[in-house]
Amino acid sequence: MKSEKEKMINGELYYANTKELTTLRLEAQRACFRYNQIDPKHHKERKALIKKLFGTTGTMFCVEQPFYCDYGFNIHIGENFFSNYHLTILDCAPVKIGSNVMFGPNVSIYTAGHPIEAEERNSGLEFALPVTIGDNVWIGGNTIINPNVSIGDNTVIGSGSVVTKDIPANVVAVGNPCRVLREITKKDKVET
Repeated sequence: MKSEKEKMINGELYYANTKELTTLRLEAQRACFRYNQIDPKHHKERKALIKKLFGTTGTMFCVEQPFYCDYGFNIHIGENFFSNYHLTILDCAPVKIGSNVMFGPNVSIYTAGHPIEAEERNSGLEFALPVTIGDNVWIGGNTIINPNVSIGDNTVIGSGSVVTKDIPANVVAVGNPCRVLREITKKDKVET
C-alpha cells in the first residue's frame, strides 16, 4: 500500500494532513525560517542549508532571501541558478530547474492542486503535478508557474506572467495566461 507521500510525488490524490507529511512540511518551514535569518554575508552557511534542504543542486547557485517551500526535497536545480527575493516553491511534486536559470523577484512555482468538486475538495484530498524548467531560462519578476507545466530551453518569460500550459524552447512568452509572443532570433543578440 502506498504512503500519502508516495501518492503525492506520483501525482495521485492524497491526504496532506497525515503525520508524515505534516512533519516534513514543518521541517522545511523551520529550515526556511533559519535560512531567512542568516546574515546575507554568510554565503557558505546559506549555501550549505540550501544544499541540505533541496533534493539536488549544482555547485554554483544563489537563492536570495527570503525563500519559502513546502518540502524542499522535491526541488532540483542545475548549475549556475539564481533567484531573486521572495521565491516561493510549493514542491509537493518534483520541480526540476535546469542550468543557467535566472528568476526575478517574487516568482512562485505551484505544483499543488485541489479537486474542483467541493465535497471532494473539502474531504482534504489534494494532488500535485510536476514543473520542469529547461536550461538557459529567464523568468521575469512576479511570474506564477502553475502545476504540470514545462518551459523549454533558452526561453524568456515576461514579468507578471501566469504560466498555465507548456511553453516551448527558444521563445519570449508573456501575459496572463502566458502565451508565446515570438521566437528568439539572432536579432536579439546585443553587440558589445
